[in-house]
Amino acid sequence: MPDYLLDFRDRLGLPGIIDVHTHFMPDSVMQKVWAYFDSAGPLVGRTWPIAYRADEQVRLKTLRGFGVRAFTSLVYPHKPEMAAWLNEWTAEFAERTPDCLHTATFFPEPSAAQYVRTAVERGARVFKVHLQVGRFDPRDPLLDPVWGLLEDAAIPVVIHCGSGPVPGEYTGPGPITAVLQRFPRLRLIVAHMGMPDYSDFLDLAEQYADLRLDTTMAWTDFTESQTPFPTAELPRLRDAGDRILFGSDFPNIPYPYEHSIQVLEQLDLGDDWLRRVCYQNAADLFAIT
Repeated sequence: MPDYLLDFRDRLGLPGIIDVHTHFMPDSVMQKVWAYFDSAGPLVGRTWPIAYRADEQVRLKTLRGFGVRAFTSLVYPHKPEMAAWLNEWTAEFAERTPDCLHTATFFPEPSAAQYVRTAVERGARVFKVHLQVGRFDPRDPLLDPVWGLLEDAAIPVVIHCGSGPVPGEYTGPGPITAVLQRFPRLRLIVAHMGMPDYSDFLDLAEQYADLRLDTTMAWTDFTESQTPFPTAELPRLRDAGDRILFGSDFPNIPYPYEHSIQVLEQLDLGDDWLRRVCYQNAADLFAIT
C-alpha cells in the first residue's frame, strides 16, 4: 500500500476504503475499452493513458493493496442484447470475488425488465447506467418497469448522466430529472459529481433525498484543467457530505490511485467529511459491516 494511503487510513481511523466506481469486465470488453481510450475516441476527447492496465488478478491485488475493502464491477452495454450477457459475467465475478459488490446493468430493450428482475433475484446490489456510451434516453418507455423495479427494491444505480468528458444527446440534468420526477425514490449515484454540471446535480441532491453523487475523477489535476469544480459550491459540498461517495474509475485513470484521495483532503472539508465520503456513506448504503 502506498505510504500516503496507509497514513490516510490511520489518521482517520478507517477500516478501509469503499470505492463505488471501479471497472471489472469480461476481458474482451475491457480490451476494447482500453483500445478506445488509447485512440482518444470521440467520447474521450483527449489523450488518456491507462494507469493500471494489467490482467484481472493483478488489478484485484493492486486495488486491495490500496486498502479498498469493497468495490464494484461496473459494466455497461452500448447496444441491445448485450446487457444480459454482461450480467451473467458480473454475477459469476461476484461469486468468486467476495469483496466485489454484485453489479449489473441494462439497456432500453423489450427484455430489460425480465433480465433486471433476474439480476435482482440473483443478488445484484448495484446497477450501472452509462447514458453517454449507451446513447439512450433514460425516459425511454422500455425502461419504466426497470426504474420502478429498482425504486421498489431500493437498489442503487451508478449513472453517468453528466456531460463530461464530452456531451451526449441525453446527458446533462434534464433527462434524468424527468426520470426522478416519475420515480423520486430512485437511489441514483450520479457519477463524476455530474461534471461539468456540478451545481445542477447538487441542486438535484437537495431536491431528492435518495440521490447521491460519486467523486470519480473530480478535483484531480486531469479534470480541473478542463472542467474545474466551482469553489463557490464548496459550502454546499460540505453540507452534502452524507450523500457523497468515493469513486476512482480504477483501472481506467491517467494518474496514481492515491491522487483521487489526496484531492479530497485538499478540499479542506474536515476529517468527518472524509470519513463519510471514503467509507461510512457507502458502508451504510450497502450494509457493509
